[in-house]
Amino acid sequence: MSKVYPVILCGGSGTRLWPLSRKSYPKQFVPLIGETTLLQQCASRLYGPKNAPYEKPLILTNEAFRFIVPKQLAAVGLDPGPILIEPDGRNTAPAVLAAALYLAAEDPNAVMLVAASDHVVPDPDAFHVAVNKGVQAVTGRSDLVTFGITPDRPETGYGYLKLSHAPDPSGAAVPLDRFVEKPDLETAKSMVSDGSFLWNSGIFLFAVGDILAAFEQHAPDLLAPVQHALDQAKTDLGFLRLDPVAWDDVEDISLDYAVMEKAGNLSVVPYGAGWSDVGSWSAVQELGAPDENGVAVKGEVTAIDCHNVLIRSESPAQEVVALGLENVITVAMPDAVLVADMNRAQDVKKAVEALKSKGAKQAESLPVDHRPWGWFESLVIGDRFQVKRIHVHPGAALSLQSHHHRSEHWIVVEGTAEVTIGDEVKLVSENQSVYIPLGAKHRMKNPGKVPMVLIEVQTGTYLGEDDIIRYEDVYARR
Repeated sequence: MSKVYPVILCGGSGTRLWPLSRKSYPKQFVPLIGETTLLQQCASRLYGPKNAPYEKPLILTNEAFRFIVPKQLAAVGLDPGPILIEPDGRNTAPAVLAAALYLAAEDPNAVMLVAASDHVVPDPDAFHVAVNKGVQAVTGRSDLVTFGITPDRPETGYGYLKLSHAPDPSGAAVPLDRFVEKPDLETAKSMVSDGSFLWNSGIFLFAVGDILAAFEQHAPDLLAPVQHALDQAKTDLGFLRLDPVAWDDVEDISLDYAVMEKAGNLSVVPYGAGWSDVGSWSAVQELGAPDENGVAVKGEVTAIDCHNVLIRSESPAQEVVALGLENVITVAMPDAVLVADMNRAQDVKKAVEALKSKGAKQAESLPVDHRPWGWFESLVIGDRFQVKRIHVHPGAALSLQSHHHRSEHWIVVEGTAEVTIGDEVKLVSENQSVYIPLGAKHRMKNPGKVPMVLIEVQTGTYLGEDDIIRYEDVYARR
């Protein structure tokens, strides 16, 4: 029996869920629905049921997220499989092709189950039943399979799949007639009434040999540069880093446009047990268990006489009070607040573009900056000083470094820090502090089994993150 290899695409930087999702830390890494992140939910789902022929997922992500991915999977007890690092995002076709070429070398009979890391599928058992239906079409007929979601409303935010005939009650794969672009409202209403149109989920299933043959036929120009990027890939701390020079020659194109819309051996597995790409705040409201008045809240929120609203406070120190609101989205972050009409949920990306045009750092960056060793956040910033809170994971260490323009004062508030300054190494415990002069080589490490937290006070003429000279780094950063 062919083994199923889940392939998780985890390089997106969606803007429609700003301010919680930003380029520096997009929605797949945040707990939008429930207590775990969308990536954690996706990986847990794609590890498959017990005794099923599922292998560990192959994950494709980018440089910025390479340490976040394994950290989040380990946090829910999952051992990640191979992680391929894309030098730059080139859309889904090159990513899927790289995964297919990699898997073909490992297992020529592999079946790939390709999914985005940021979708919600609330019924994993029903999903695996649908996957099994797809496997039958893949192994029995060499089909390229996509999954179509049974629509529960006329939706203009999704593309559609036109089936050759109405779905089979057995749930078996149905031949695909054509892809349909995102429609206007009237067209969407007629398609939903027709009964032979499904939403395009962007989830795919195919044998590696079949998808490679499809690329050879329909997108041959992608094969050589992607294969070269894989052949020249470098192993780096357990990751496989695709060659950036070869990757520069790869076209930016989706799998649908490159292959799926041109192939003739396509079929669709209908799926009606619940799915969302969580593509807007209105989708989050629907998934957030709203009460009888349509009020969905998260965090420190007090809602009075509100109807059809989503109110979220993303800081435990920030109380959000909503009074008499209707059809409103409010998302409060420590550094930015979104207030929007519910009917304009799809337009949040316009707000991000407006912020980028005025040079606002909130457009793409969160106040919390995630690093391989932990994270930090800026608490206060002045002309010649900055105060940060720094969280270091157990056993983790910052690079051995120095600064041209600033000195630093560290106060440990939780745990114990192993501090290196020049040739001196010492332990600094809670309520103790240490001073790092300008230009001194220094490093901090958490030698304990619990997180270490310190307050850092920087003073100097320039406080940018690029004022770092690294001498040694366990994470191979430059």
